[in-house]
Amino acid sequence: MTDLTQSAAEAPELKVLVAAPRGFCAGVDRAIRIVELAIERYGAPVYVRHEIVHNRYVVESLKAKGAIFVESLDQVPDGVPVVFSAHGVPKAVPAKAEARGLDYIDATCPLVSKVHKQAERANEQGRHIIFIGHAGHPEVIGTLGQLPDGAMTLVESVDDVAALSPADPDNLAFLTQTTLSVDDTRDIVAALQHRFPSIQGPRGEDICYATSNRQEAVKAIADQCDRVIVIGAPNSSNSLRLVEVAERLGTPAHLVQRGTDVDPAWLAGIATLGITAGASAPETLVREVIDAVAAHRAIVEDVVVTAEEHMTFKLPRGLEPAAA
Repeated sequence: MTDLTQSAAEAPELKVLVAAPRGFCAGVDRAIRIVELAIERYGAPVYVRHEIVHNRYVVESLKAKGAIFVESLDQVPDGVPVVFSAHGVPKAVPAKAEARGLDYIDATCPLVSKVHKQAERANEQGRHIIFIGHAGHPEVIGTLGQLPDGAMTLVESVDDVAALSPADPDNLAFLTQTTLSVDDTRDIVAALQHRFPSIQGPRGEDICYATSNRQEAVKAIADQCDRVIVIGAPNSSNSLRLVEVAERLGTPAHLVQRGTDVDPAWLAGIATLGITAGASAPETLVREVIDAVAAHRAIVEDVVVTAEEHMTFKLPRGLEPAAA
């Protein structure tokens, strides 16, 4: 380690390209605020079903304020409020909460809720839905749970499309998880449209603006970098996609959760480092990672802006903060 540190100190300045947009999106910001306001309104503890967003730092910060995270409503005592995560939940979950008389607050991202409504409309039209997403992801579980079993079929790849054998191939619709790879999804949609020319898709893109913007920002810096660091959780779909985007452009990429995860060996012998953050990672972690890099190499920062984001979402009725 000493030899590595000494050689790093003698190395020329490391250029750090910081992608923008990066980090928190409007849906994540809203979900975190909902938990904080629920604690203010009801008092601690407030229960949260599943991680409110996929970021350990955020979850631990909310725990310190009085949030208790559980995976099932069965773990929520009677008489206390519960918040549903930004990823959305199957319809059976709020139904069960109502049956128990629990106060619940739905922090589902409005862009995920939009997909839920699209699924309901397609189902009402009698169309079988092909849903593009990653099996087991909370958003996928929540979306599939909006309709009766068998109303939707999940596909994860072009190969899955080839294996489809729908009962009525002329009466299909497709929808997508909001945090997918834009490029991968485009290929799967093209395969669906090739096999089923009459398939109906959503009027607009289901992949959310923040996911698309962050992937485009990585594309803008990756070919200028010797290596890319993505700040995000290993169970964060949109963060994992950022790693994949960089690596597809031929740039080695690493997913880290904190500054302590930065390996000094990644910084040896490189001239330019790219840094970005998934939609669930707060800016404080971006600064922490940059500081960790600066502890091993002298750096000069440059922010590369590819889009401006001004999206905001309303809070649920009754949770608006009191006027100052």
